[in-house]
Amino acid sequence: MTTLEEKLAGWTGISSPTEQDKQDRTERMIREAIEAHAAFEGYDIEVYVKGSYANKTNVRADSDVDVAVKCNELMYYEEQEPGVKPAGTPYTGIWTPSYLRSELKKALVAKFDDQVDDSGSTAFKINSSTARVDADVVPCFNYRYYFASGGHLSGARVFKNDGSSLENYSQQQLDKGNAKDGRTNSDYKKVVRIMKRVENLMVENDVHRAVPSFFMECLVYNCPDEIFRRSTWTDAVKGVISHVWDNLDGDEPTDNSERWVEANDVKYLFHSAQDWDRKDGRDFAQAAWSHLELDK
Repeated sequence: MTTLEEKLAGWTGISSPTEQDKQDRTERMIREAIEAHAAFEGYDIEVYVKGSYANKTNVRADSDVDVAVKCNELMYYEEQEPGVKPAGTPYTGIWTPSYLRSELKKALVAKFDDQVDDSGSTAFKINSSTARVDADVVPCFNYRYYFASGGHLSGARVFKNDGSSLENYSQQQLDKGNAKDGRTNSDYKKVVRIMKRVENLMVENDVHRAVPSFFMECLVYNCPDEIFRRSTWTDAVKGVISHVWDNLDGDEPTDNSERWVEANDVKYLFHSAQDWDRKDGRDFAQAAWSHLELDK
């Protein structure tokens, strides 16, 4: 193997056992905080992990734990056409976005004291310690999108402090990632980890700006399965970078079938509300190709 091939092979693994222990401990302590909070007792409050930790695409530099605390006492919804949602009784209970956020903060502070940072627009940040990693805890609600043809798409609605909201599809990201990993002999997630480590290394060496971990995973997700079946990690990485560079040239397609999607295969990757655009993807690809010296 070449020196580069050896290096890439060493970047395919998940976080170290020590880091995984810290992640697991962080998740467990958050669950304990929710279970111990009296205001949640007797209500349908669901706690689950999401993001790279849940999907096993995390690497050490991005080893924080993302946790959702979802209130299933009520359901927010949207309809493709008016009236397609089955009839139901309007919710009149106590759980509002502000009340859920208030009680979640109390539960976390009781467990983690002054390590809880509520200054963010959406999530509560729990700062790390020698035994824990950083964590983001997001309050959210049950959400469904009803199709005119019948059926629905399930997710979570997250409310920001300014009153705006967005939808997350964590289960779909998990399912789609596992399916792609299965089709590629478990190499898809290994390449995701490689690319995240490449990004971390470039930031560390001050040769490229930081790129969100989720965006990195989405770029790799949109690459054809055959790229991950190549015989060497070097060829797979070349394929990913080339595909990103070639396919993100120009404006966003007007044909929706040609648009790239998030790793949940539900939302489009590029639109005005995102924190990135097509140029960001190409800039990363160009920097990564150069930094790995793939022309040699």
